[in-house]
Amino acid sequence: MIEAKDFIEAARKLGFVRYTGVPCSFLTPFINYVINDNSLEYVSSSNEGDALATTSGSVIGGQRSIVMMQNSGLGNAISPITSLSHVFKIPFLIIVTHRGQPGVKDEPQHELMGKITKDLFDIMEIPSETFPNVKKAIIPALERAEEYMSKEQRPYAFIMSKGTVAPQELDNQLLNNIAKRKNEIHSLFSKKVTSLDRNTVLRRIIKNSPKDKTILIATAGYTGRELFSIEDRDNHIYMVGSMGCASSFGLGLALARPDLKTIVIDGDGAGLMRMGNFSTIGTYAGNNLIHILLDNEVHDSTGAQSTVSKNIDFSMIAKACGYSTIFSGNKIELIDELFLTEKNEGPIFGHLKICSGTIENLPRPNIRPDQILRRMMRHINTSF
Repeated sequence: MIEAKDFIEAARKLGFVRYTGVPCSFLTPFINYVINDNSLEYVSSSNEGDALATTSGSVIGGQRSIVMMQNSGLGNAISPITSLSHVFKIPFLIIVTHRGQPGVKDEPQHELMGKITKDLFDIMEIPSETFPNVKKAIIPALERAEEYMSKEQRPYAFIMSKGTVAPQELDNQLLNNIAKRKNEIHSLFSKKVTSLDRNTVLRRIIKNSPKDKTILIATAGYTGRELFSIEDRDNHIYMVGSMGCASSFGLGLALARPDLKTIVIDGDGAGLMRMGNFSTIGTYAGNNLIHILLDNEVHDSTGAQSTVSKNIDFSMIAKACGYSTIFSGNKIELIDELFLTEKNEGPIFGHLKICSGTIENLPRPNIRPDQILRRMMRHINTSF
């Protein structure tokens, strides 16, 4: 058995200062130690996939990060593992607990996952090993992880058995208190049914986002492809998969780089898929994050099947989740207002109704995702 301090302080020497995750009783000592230490940062995500995406964003922003989760939640992280961290080649540490470990008594819901945890990592081409349970094994284990991540620029995993880490009391709660935040919804609706198209909106966003001061993250599907077709800039990231993770990815980047304005361009389908991250953004994000949700009420790139967004008030959800300033409407002027907001205390949200459809002969980015990412990292002067 080790103390949480033994691993966390060894990892700190390698630059790991941010932790994201979803709690598990095996991880309690780790989480408590990080929360207790004001020089470390912990983001409590609503699900494991968002935690992994936030970690990915922090890493490309220059802040080394560790994501922690129970193995039962590994399934929630498969999409961002395979279509975000893998295709963009982003290295970070994963600590996953081994609930249902063969030979160790546990609850029935953990039995199957306990058997296949190591196999899942193998299938996803992520090397893994047992989390060190004696102090002298910690540094060699971290060195192996470092060597792999440096060479391959991909994640490395530790699988933690029950009883590996000694108990650690929690004595410091650091969650932001947003209960008294005075946020209001600004309405910019025309009485006419909107004729606003995505291309027009993206052009206005580009106009308001100077390359040297902003980062634009476009959700998967037509949004990223249209942004690329209009203008391919060094400060752009086009999400090619991990649907719904643009906002959690953007959160990690915004936390790591408070000197830059991070703009997430989301869609209604993606927003609905990972709506839990609205609450995480509302709690942790600063005023350098603008979250724009373009709502055309359909899954446009798969044949325009309807989403349920017609029955959803995204602006009220953003207000309830703690965004500091919220705009909702169907006028292009809404985009300008998002960028004019100066004295907000936290993240800004814009819900803009648009039409479905896209431009003719819509191209796909002709640059590999990892090349796009490294181009952006050079642009903001960060490295792994």
